[in-house]
Amino acid sequence: MGGFHHVELWVPDLRRARESWGWLLGELGWEPFQDWKSGVSWRHGEAYLVMERSTDMTDCGHNRLRPGLNHLAFHAEDTDTVDRLTENAPKYGWELLYADRHPFAGGPGHYAAYIADRDGFEAELVAGRVLG
Repeated sequence: MGGFHHVELWVPDLRRARESWGWLLGELGWEPFQDWKSGVSWRHGEAYLVMERSTDMTDCGHNRLRPGLNHLAFHAEDTDTVDRLTENAPKYGWELLYADRHPFAGGPGHYAAYIADRDGFEAELVAGRVLG
């Protein structure tokens, strides 16, 4: 009770979202869930994440620095997993953010990678559990 049921992101290019998010979510243990002409989703436990190219979407573009969604943060098993995902992410359209402070851009003791896809959606990959 109280956890996410699902999160839905409207994306400008579904093919790009399938490629980048499909790879990342698969690596993190998410399973393909739904697939239809304008969208796709992946499930992890009871929660699921939807990527959709909705016909109702206006064409103003996503910007994580404006009000609204800044990023989605995911548990990664350990530092080796964060490192492996960070190394492979560019092959799937991801760019490492805050490279000058990686892997401690979130502060001392917070081992994580911050990556953005080609449409500006950011994911944070956190090694182990976040305390505090």
